[in-house]
Amino acid sequence: MASVPSLASSVEQRVSDALASALPEAGAADPLLRRSDRADFQANGILALAKKAKANPRELATTVVEAIPTGDLIKEIEVSGPGFLNITVSDEAIIRTLAARAADDRLGVPLSPSAGTTVIDYAQPNVAKEMHVGHLRSAVIGAAMVEILEFTGEKVVRRHHIGDWGTQFGMLIQYLLEHPHELDHKGGEGEASGEEAMSNLNRLYKASRALFDSDEEFKTRARARVVDLQAGDEETLALWQRFVDESKIYFYSVFNKLDMDIQDPDVVGESGYNDMLAETCKLLEESGVAVRSNGALCVFFDEYKGPDGNPTPLIVQKSDGGFGYAATDLSAIRDRVGNLKADTLIYVVDARQALHFKMVFETARRAGWLNDEVKAVQLAFGTVLGKDGKPFKTREGETVRLVDLLDEAVERATSVVREKAEKVGLTEAEIVENGQYVGIGAVKYADLSTSASRDYKFDLDQMVSLNGDTSVYLQYAYARIRSILRKAGDRKPAAHPELELAPAERALGLHLDGFGTLVAEAAQEYAPHKVAAYLYQLSSLFTTFYDQCPVIKPEPELVVAENRLFLCELTARTLNKGMSLLGIRTPEKL
Repeated sequence: MASVPSLASSVEQRVSDALASALPEAGAADPLLRRSDRADFQANGILALAKKAKANPRELATTVVEAIPTGDLIKEIEVSGPGFLNITVSDEAIIRTLAARAADDRLGVPLSPSAGTTVIDYAQPNVAKEMHVGHLRSAVIGAAMVEILEFTGEKVVRRHHIGDWGTQFGMLIQYLLEHPHELDHKGGEGEASGEEAMSNLNRLYKASRALFDSDEEFKTRARARVVDLQAGDEETLALWQRFVDESKIYFYSVFNKLDMDIQDPDVVGESGYNDMLAETCKLLEESGVAVRSNGALCVFFDEYKGPDGNPTPLIVQKSDGGFGYAATDLSAIRDRVGNLKADTLIYVVDARQALHFKMVFETARRAGWLNDEVKAVQLAFGTVLGKDGKPFKTREGETVRLVDLLDEAVERATSVVREKAEKVGLTEAEIVENGQYVGIGAVKYADLSTSASRDYKFDLDQMVSLNGDTSVYLQYAYARIRSILRKAGDRKPAAHPELELAPAERALGLHLDGFGTLVAEAAQEYAPHKVAAYLYQLSSLFTTFYDQCPVIKPEPELVVAENRLFLCELTARTLNKGMSLLGIRTPEKL
């Protein structure tokens, strides 16, 4: 495994060395290199440097150009405008660099030199409640960030902070105690399906709620049961555990549909921090970070004020002694920093909770649990909208069940796959499997191709379209390349640096070379949408390349065919790896 310097970094180093030679007193100088439509790259750093040195920028640029060797890496370099450098790399350098990438299992993508330990808090459903469309983004964005960060060498600890504690469990547990067979499975001893588990939970929730609202004596018993739960009463805890276990059967069935791997040890709900809550409050109060106000333990912030102009506090402990969400979240920070040794905490949580997390993070900083070495970030996401631009609801105005949404996506995608199945020779089993990959991929890509902070419209017709910026377009591009490689017969992919490249070959090659830089950016900025944008552009550049540069027919001479097959294969591998970072499968035939 060896990281491969990108063409951009190699060119940047050459220009930087020449700048240092031309102006030694300036020290290390940033050439400000970027891709350009006038050449392969443009360096803009000379203007700022010349201003600092009180030199003529164009004359300085000319001096720098004279100090840069050309031939092996740089084919041509010219001064443009007031002192820009337009740089064209050699065809040989492009193919040699890509050949080095192809020789590496990681496509030459380097491991991050600053890799540490990150805890990602994502996919947080609630026990005894159905998952709906609002749970989609946290799960999909979080899973993609896990893959991206792990690929860069980060140690990632997954945490699913499920809602498994609170006053509603008193009502549920008391009802189950009085109706002990409500969670029994129809099939007897075997484990229930996800649908059966959710059906049981829904039925019990509705029945217990109706009784709670209509029967004062039951309401009193239910409230007493909350006290038993919080006190750790064994019988009450055992019944509570049944709700958690039944909910997990359902959760895991939904995550399985989403093609996401959720492991039991990663699920640490609100209850997992119960033993820490009192100590968290004690530490905050003794350090003066939190103060008592009307009996409640609060943290105040000058910058956060309510409509009345008074500071809005973060309530850590209520006046009745109960603990709020803040106590649990602050205890989780203590656990993740102290026990898991994390230096970064990422919370993939709805943007509407931004104020809560700003206050929690600031409180943790004041307490010393977060500092310059340990940071917490909310990867805030926007809302899933319907075609009408309003929050996604059913026709009856209900929140859309996540299972229904995923099933419909797979159904639509399977019909799209079936239309083309005969042409590519798919079996019925392959049609069903590809329908799953395309449907779930469509849902994930629609989410991940949008910047997390933005809302997006959920439009299945567009999502499963073969045209435009969709996962199906990318999956089809991958399958098409695999088909090309199968049809190549005796001709095998091989890099030929001695060949002159056509414009479409150069454009594809330069984009392929940028994959490592792109992954590093996406990891650093927590921006999976950048991976999606890169892959869409890669597929578009491949389409242009394949249209303009014959690979199989009309048959080019052997070395040209081998080099083009080499570009095809590296494109396929890059698409496959990039899509896997987004949690999307790439079928071999489509």
